[in-house]
Amino acid sequence: MATALATLMSLPVVGLAPHPTPVDELSRLRATLGSSAPRLLMKRDDLLSFAMGGNKVRKLQAVAAEAIAARADALITCGGIQSNHARVTAAAGAVLGLRVVLVLNGAPPAKPTANALLDRLFGAEIRYVATREARAPLMETVAAELRVAGHRPFVVPLGASTPTGALGFARAVTEVVAAGYRPQTIVSATSSGGTQAGLIAGSALLGLETRVIGVSADDPAASLSRTVTQLLEAMARQLGAKPSSLGAAAPVEVDDGWVGEAYGVPTPASIEALELVARTEGILLDPVYTAKAMASLLARIRGGAFAPDQTVLFWHTGGQVANFV
Repeated sequence: MATALATLMSLPVVGLAPHPTPVDELSRLRATLGSSAPRLLMKRDDLLSFAMGGNKVRKLQAVAAEAIAARADALITCGGIQSNHARVTAAAGAVLGLRVVLVLNGAPPAKPTANALLDRLFGAEIRYVATREARAPLMETVAAELRVAGHRPFVVPLGASTPTGALGFARAVTEVVAAGYRPQTIVSATSSGGTQAGLIAGSALLGLETRVIGVSADDPAASLSRTVTQLLEAMARQLGAKPSSLGAAAPVEVDDGWVGEAYGVPTPASIEALELVARTEGILLDPVYTAKAMASLLARIRGGAFAPDQTVLFWHTGGQVANFV
């Protein structure tokens, strides 16, 4: 395990956000929830010092290093119109001097706002498609076009949730331990799987007996669990380690009960969670991912799922730009 951890920490990364993010104590939120609430912490990846932050930055630091090693001069990726991942990829390309092409599903906005505005500000070229299913084929078409034109494109899958991207995120768990915390439970939003796989692997490699709960923003629990397990297995191969040393042998816990009507559509519970955290802690969640993850955590606390002497860490994965769509 020590060898695998050393290999993880030696993984090449581009220092887009070289500073650790704080772990904040949510004392007012805990008091509001009552004396039976556990100790509540928040890992503030919304404060990552690059391109409005968020979990995508950690994954892109590793994936961008992979692209540079491959001598790429262009990045191609995909997402929705308001994709956090697309925004961070656009910014990474700007900093690294790489051309960026974003394949986004949805109608071109008449007046770009939030991430759509930032994509353009960072200088990305944007191609629009009608559906999610049309994204991957167009990315390959764009890659072929760029190769014909003499470029060396690097295709970044949705969310940068590759084994390399997930390993980049796993490194973040060392910041929690370095700050002196060993939470019994970590709760975060999950969608393309890389963040949750990183949290599980990082916790396992650091010897934490931590339960990692991913709250789905879109896909069913069974599908996401398979994705996370497959990522963990591939991450282990990349580190030359046994999958079990990265937590791949244990069941992956995904809560898909908070998606609501559809991806990105707020629910009464997520609106309440967003407002409660803002009004007790002055922290802004986002309506797509973190508010739904917090809604799950609040329900668990109110249902007595944790003891008062336990420590629960909520991993803020950013995305607050979505409040300004």
